[in-house]
Amino acid sequence: MGTDLRVLRQDEWDEWYTSLLRAFGGIPEAAEQRALFRELTETDRSIGVWDGDACIGSAGAFSFRLTVPGGASVPSAGVTMVGVAATHRRRGVLTSMMRRQLDDVRSWGEPLAVLTASEPEIYGRFGYAAATHHVNARIDTGRVRLTVPPGTDDVRLRYAEPADVIDACEAVYAQLVARRPGMVARIPGWERLWLLDPESSREGASPLQCVVAERDGEVVGYARFRIRADWEPAGPKGTVLAQDVDALDAAAHAALWRFLFDIDLTSTVDAPRRPVDEPWQYLVSDIRRCSLLVRDSLHLRLVDVGAALEARTYQAPVDVVFEVEDAFCPWNTGRWRLAGDAKGASCERTRDTPDLALSVRELGAAYLGGVSLGALGAAGRVRELRQGALTEAAVGFGSTVAPWLPHGF
Repeated sequence: MGTDLRVLRQDEWDEWYTSLLRAFGGIPEAAEQRALFRELTETDRSIGVWDGDACIGSAGAFSFRLTVPGGASVPSAGVTMVGVAATHRRRGVLTSMMRRQLDDVRSWGEPLAVLTASEPEIYGRFGYAAATHHVNARIDTGRVRLTVPPGTDDVRLRYAEPADVIDACEAVYAQLVARRPGMVARIPGWERLWLLDPESSREGASPLQCVVAERDGEVVGYARFRIRADWEPAGPKGTVLAQDVDALDAAAHAALWRFLFDIDLTSTVDAPRRPVDEPWQYLVSDIRRCSLLVRDSLHLRLVDVGAALEARTYQAPVDVVFEVEDAFCPWNTGRWRLAGDAKGASCERTRDTPDLALSVRELGAAYLGGVSLGALGAAGRVRELRQGALTEAAVGFGSTVAPWLPHGF
């Protein structure tokens, strides 16, 4: 008997989600985590593949809005919960789901699809490319000090129960979304994810703690973190596990990081998924003792090349014709003239002579400004057909701040 690919029904969610967990190793989740993800799943944007009564494939798409260079918030499919049963590998199940999903995203009028990849090599063949990176930092706070900017001492810090200040923290996050490409506007209900704190997930650390930064009675930043206590014969060597650190200005940012550096009985701060250009890196006394590991983060695919390139702005004027190859979404294949600057852009089909030749993957990598078209050209991934076109496009596509995805999905 053949398999059946169809839109997920509400009454199928448990089997669908259980098959996903099995594909990721079969480790059970805490009841509160499973319940919340059930609420957050958009079943009408989710698909499953069934072999008889058994779900053997899953894929979903959250209805996100993604910040792009220039500050626009662009409808984007947040591809998620993708898994195929080990019993049905190499049968085209994943390809069939990616085919159906990208067709759906196009029909929804969403020019972008984004995901975080458990195995990046899987998604390249479907047109995705790493468009943002993050830093995992392990900071030796016993030997690293911060030099803080003026105004830091004017910021008041206070402990608060994470649930009691969630609205204030989300208001800070919402103000930051438009400032940096790659950030996702939160869907209602998502704020509860940051409060999930099952003991089974703490790995010996404390319950979640929160400190808010205030100025003139207004919350201007927050840090959510845990403490993992540890001791050696010479004394304490605990670790601060920073979950979220967000601030609206330089002084609040410095005040929060100084607090994390100075927590008693600790000598290390572990800070995963931080922006590659986060300001604290330029305040520390010894960057070598911060052990920075750069990793790929958001993988992006242009579902509609014209609409996607028109949705963002360009930091320098650009007028270039792209010869685009897109084998998986052939509606993107062909020549596109992009003309834009810091005020806006147009991107239309053309028969004009191409200036640059590349695949949709290179456009996706460079789209948020974190990967240079020039670097891709040096790697042989972009071919320059008109002298000077690569430099022009590379400068235009750049971003003054590094794109960043704050969290997975």
